[in-house]
Amino acid sequence: MNVQTILDQKDTPNVVTIEPERALQDAVERLVEHNIGSLVVVDASGKPVGIITERDILKTCANGCEKLATTKVADAMTADLIVGETGDAIDYVMGIMTKNRIRHLPIVTEDGLCGMVSIGDVVKVQRQETEYENRHLREYIERGY
Repeated sequence: MNVQTILDQKDTPNVVTIEPERALQDAVERLVEHNIGSLVVVDASGKPVGIITERDILKTCANGCEKLATTKVADAMTADLIVGETGDAIDYVMGIMTKNRIRHLPIVTEDGLCGMVSIGDVVKVQRQETEYENRHLREYIERGY
């Protein structure tokens, strides 16, 4: 099973993005509006240049939330973007996310940004796969194929 499997099952396939010159307040509003935990930061051509997460915003707010209106997304985002590809195996993606302690992984193709996978998406697919395997094994043992 690979990342494309997750993207095909997602209810909301579109990735919510924001531009680096926007204020953090705009990012907060977009996160709340879409009930999500991160935004991919894209340049004018739509190329991913970073990611802004709830945690990044909280760090900025630690000494006062009034900074949200004046701080740009570019000043708070993680610019060293870790991405996955549609053909990546689920186990590989889980390893990357665990190793780097990230909860959201933008997915790219040669055409650009095509999706976002959360750790919850990965766990859900792995759980489904495990349930299927367990059921198959139980049937095998009970029926003695």
